[in-house]
Amino acid sequence: MERRKLLGSIAAAAVGSTVPASAAAGSGSGGDRSHPKPNRRSDILPTGTERIAETFSDQLERELHHGAQLAVYHEDELVVNLAGGTTGPDGDEERIDTRHVLFSTTKPYTAAVVHHLVDRGLIDYDDYVVEHWPAFARGDKRKKNVTIRHVLSHQSGLHAIPAIDDNPAVWGDPDEKERLVEEAELLYPPGTRTDYHLLSYGWIIDGLTRNVVGRQIDEIAEDAIFEPLGMDDTGIGLEGEHGEVATLVGFEPYSQITEPESPGYNAYVADLFNRPAVQHSVVGAATGIGTARDLARFYNCLLNDGEDVLSERVTHAFTSVEVEQAEDGEYTRRGLGVRFGGQPGDDFGVTASHAVYGHGGLGSIMTWADPDNDIAFAYVTNGIRDGYEHGQRVSRLGDTVRHELS
Repeated sequence: MERRKLLGSIAAAAVGSTVPASAAAGSGSGGDRSHPKPNRRSDILPTGTERIAETFSDQLERELHHGAQLAVYHEDELVVNLAGGTTGPDGDEERIDTRHVLFSTTKPYTAAVVHHLVDRGLIDYDDYVVEHWPAFARGDKRKKNVTIRHVLSHQSGLHAIPAIDDNPAVWGDPDEKERLVEEAELLYPPGTRTDYHLLSYGWIIDGLTRNVVGRQIDEIAEDAIFEPLGMDDTGIGLEGEHGEVATLVGFEPYSQITEPESPGYNAYVADLFNRPAVQHSVVGAATGIGTARDLARFYNCLLNDGEDVLSERVTHAFTSVEVEQAEDGEYTRRGLGVRFGGQPGDDFGVTASHAVYGHGGLGSIMTWADPDNDIAFAYVTNGIRDGYEHGQRVSRLGDTVRHELS
């Protein structure tokens, strides 16, 4: 696409410019922070963000993905809300209200449900899971030592549950998932090491919430987090026929491109998460469906001590370092639902400090909050690329945002 035309299309998607005010602002409570007034001038970008838009457009121009969104809050105001490209290889024009599969950036939403239940006094971080879900340890009595804190910080010893992870057919069946979690065996003693809970994070927490309040995480998140913050385009799993979702595309390494008859991992995952049955499943670790604007809104809430949806106490627990140790051969710093920056090669950006926290998702989806600079950042794409390409592009964009707004 010609660069001038591309920049023009992005400018037309600047803060609320081409979307009806109701779609851009939402309809929940939360004051001006939740409802930024749309900029009706579609031919400009907010002053001081032009270089951010150029970096954003460059990645589309180089065809790193078909479509993308970028939203940034700075000092409590939505200052960037961009969309560009298309919703898929043959898709419609990307809009700021186009919904995307959020992959692992769903996990902080799921963690927020747990923090909400702590706020209500129904659970506490150091409670054993079996105190609220007695059958949790049915298949392995050692699971009685797993605490809620262990689960939130990826130390439960259940980082994989193959009977569910490898069987998408059961992802939409909460009773069957709960039964399979109960039967699962520990892979190591809880609290002795950190292993990323790729999908089991959602299975365990959803089973916990069902046993505590009789509701799934998607319902609690909607009532306690999304609606109060005006996050009208976001949910965990699609509900009914609620709108279309951008089409995921797996971009394979060169060796795979030369062998199209042997699709690789990226193409497989794209196909899997494009399936309506998967998108409608409540997968608390991966099937968040939403927009960059809503993701940034959520992190801006955390920067503001939880506003009216989480207390300052649990927000502090949510956004504080819980564990610092090796994970899969790499040093990691994790909290109770987020991870922390400041490491070499960090995809939060080369300039990210140790105070930056957030979460990434497959397909170059990246979210973070920078308390030192009062920035909440969310970047969403529909193109799944390998780790190096993913890290390079999100790091560059994050550094540009931090440089221009700090």
